Amino acid sequence: MQTDIDPRSLIGRKAFDRNGVKIGTVDEVYLDDATGEPEWAAVRTGLFGRDAFVPLEPSELEGDSLLVPFDKALVKDAPDFGVGRHLSPEQELQLYHHYGLEVPPPGPEAKPPADTDFGRIAGEDAQD
Repeated sequence: MQTDIDPRSLIGRKAFDRNGVKIGTVDEVYLDDATGEPEWAAVRTGLFGRDAFVPLEPSELEGDSLLVPFDKALVKDAPDFGVGRHLSPEQELQLYHHYGLEVPPPGPEAKPPADTDFGRIAGEDAQD
């Protein structure tokens, strides 16, 4: 998908599956932690449905629509993580596997933090 698009412009777009069947409407867009690029869209699957995560790559924008290259049934069966929260790396991995997508190599955020004061309260002196 285009990476130069404003993620906010995706919200409210209708999403369609590979057969042209309407899946729902884009509610939220999730950015990749390492690159800041749009990576997942939460699509509301019906009036009383839930939000299902769909990958923005290899999805395409066509006019005012998001075309998702998967069947609606597969999208509706995606793991339900709720919306409004950060996707953990484990949740993203589950989504990649669900859609049969290649898992991207880990980025620099996968390295443990170099902060040796982890677990201490800021401003406290070490007392050993």
